[in-house]
Amino acid sequence: MTLDAPVLNPDVSTPPDVAPDGRLLLLAPSSNRVYAGDAARLNAAEITLLAGALGIEASVEPVTVAGVDYLAVAGDDDRLDRVVSEASGAFALFGARDGLLSPTPLERRRLYTDDVVTIQKYQGKTNEQFTHLLLNVTAALSKRPAQLLDGTLHVLDPMCGRGTTLNTCLLRGLDITGVEVDKGDFEQYQAFITTWLRTHRLKHEIDATQIRRSGRTYGRALELETAPSKEDWKAGRTQQVTYLSMDTTKLPDVMRRASVDVVVTDLPYGVQHGSHGSNGERLARSPLRLLDRALPGWYDALRTGGTIGLAYNRHVAGPEAMAEALEAHGFTVVHGHGVDGPTQGHVTADAFRHRVDASIDRDIVVARKG
Repeated sequence: MTLDAPVLNPDVSTPPDVAPDGRLLLLAPSSNRVYAGDAARLNAAEITLLAGALGIEASVEPVTVAGVDYLAVAGDDDRLDRVVSEASGAFALFGARDGLLSPTPLERRRLYTDDVVTIQKYQGKTNEQFTHLLLNVTAALSKRPAQLLDGTLHVLDPMCGRGTTLNTCLLRGLDITGVEVDKGDFEQYQAFITTWLRTHRLKHEIDATQIRRSGRTYGRALELETAPSKEDWKAGRTQQVTYLSMDTTKLPDVMRRASVDVVVTDLPYGVQHGSHGSNGERLARSPLRLLDRALPGWYDALRTGGTIGLAYNRHVAGPEAMAEALEAHGFTVVHGHGVDGPTQGHVTADAFRHRVDASIDRDIVVARKG
């Protein structure tokens, strides 16, 4: 049997695949193929929100040039390159003019090699790009969004697991405090970061001690100070990482009030993890009971004008319930359910909602103190 050759219609033409003038952002590939499918939409919303928080007019839309997907970013503000460079998925930035692309250096704070974030592989690890996104969105909606860019931000992750947020902040030159009740996670992080520092021959001081207050022992603390170079170390340009191995609901007993600028955490999804009730109760799928006990301490640790950003699974806690939990403890929701109109930069309430797998429908809620 002979197959007929396809008949081409000379009246149908393909539009020219030409780059629009302006900036083109190439997104980094993601090891998670499901997340990669949403990456362009998530990064577009992220850049729009970051720019809006800093008073920068920008438009962002996906484009395809020569079969490759980019985000086209338009705007006249000189600070826009800096904002685009800090996007969670930023891989390479180009200037486009008359259909030609010219490489543009990414203007972002990355003080260490990114293997501090990527080298660890384990079941249940939060996607590294999403960790950057959660931090960016939360910090942008605080009353001091520029702190994210100038490196003065102090971050708290009150449920930090094996330290993806800790390492993300270290990479970006930010001070970070993490809290985790699982002793195994604490030990895994201590072993990893100690080996990583020695492998990269970085000047550092690291110490593990007992957390004691008023004669009571709460757990263990890992305190790390390091710098990207010997010159930075000598000049005192260092970063601090503190990991507290303790119950996050006891945080007010050991942490100074109004000492952090943002709180970010990836709440238990009720799938890989669960939230513990009091008195050794079994794991609960919903994080709401845990939040009711923990939010007062997180609120106290946050400075006025600071924000809390929570990633959560809609299958086990709805957006209305999350907003109500935050508002019941003195926060004002600034992104998510209940916000009157779009968030900064015309970003809709569900702009960061995305599927992780069949059991996890992940979303973000951000609320402000004061």
